[in-house]
Amino acid sequence: MCYNDQARDQQGGQGVPGEVARNLQAVRERIARAASRAGRPAGDITLVVVTKTQPVERIAEAIAAGAQHIGENYVQEAREKHARIQTPVTWHLIGHLQSNKAGQAAALFDVIHTLDSLQLAERVSRRAVAAGREIEVLVEVNIAGEPTKHGVSPGEAIPLLEAISGLPGLRPAGLMGMAPFTDNPEDARPHFRRLRALWETIPAPCRRHLSMGMSGDFEVAVEEGATMVRVGTAIFGRRPPKS
Repeated sequence: MCYNDQARDQQGGQGVPGEVARNLQAVRERIARAASRAGRPAGDITLVVVTKTQPVERIAEAIAAGAQHIGENYVQEAREKHARIQTPVTWHLIGHLQSNKAGQAAALFDVIHTLDSLQLAERVSRRAVAAGREIEVLVEVNIAGEPTKHGVSPGEAIPLLEAISGLPGLRPAGLMGMAPFTDNPEDARPHFRRLRALWETIPAPCRRHLSMGMSGDFEVAVEEGATMVRVGTAIFGRRPPKS
C-alpha cells in the first residue's frame, strides 16, 4: 500500500504558533525548493519528523502543525510515546532494531526502515502475523561501508529484499541509507546517488520508498531522488547533551 497523505504532509500547519511549527514549515519549504530544482513534485517526498528524545508536548505541536509521519529510533521510547499520543499518525522505526524487540516493533510501527538480515525479518514477520498486521519494511544499506553503522552491503540489499517479499505480514517497499556525517552536505551526494542507482534496480512492486537524508543533508537527498527524508534537528533544534 502506498501512502496518499504525502502532499498533505507538505501543506499542513498554516497559522499554528510556536517554534516547532515555524521550523516544520521552513523544512517543508526547503523540501519544495529542492524538489523544484530536481524537477520533482514536492508531494512525492514524505517528511518523517524524527522525535528521538523529544517530549510528547513537542511532538504534539508538530502533529498540530500537520506532521503525519513520526520517526523514532528506540522501540521502548516509541512505546511510551505511542501510548500517550492519540492522534492518528504513521509511526516509523528509523533506528537499529534488536531482535529481542521485534515483537514490540511489530505491534507499534507502520514502517520499519532498518531491516538488515533475513533472520530479523522473519522474527518481525511472525510477530506481525500474530498481531494481524502488515508492516511496510525497508532494507537498510550501509552505503559508505562504515564499520560503525548498521546495514547490509549494496550487493546484499536486493537479494535480502527479494527474500523478504516472501514473508507474510511484511510489505517490502525499498531501501534506507545514511551518508557519512560531514559539515558539507555536498559530500553526501555521491553516496545518495549510488543508493538511488541501486534502488532503481529493484523490481517495481518493491520499489516504493527511498529513505535517505537527515537534517544536515536532506535537500541533497531530495535532489538525488529520496522519497522519504528523516528530519529532527532542523525542526526541534539540537538535542541537549546526555547527562
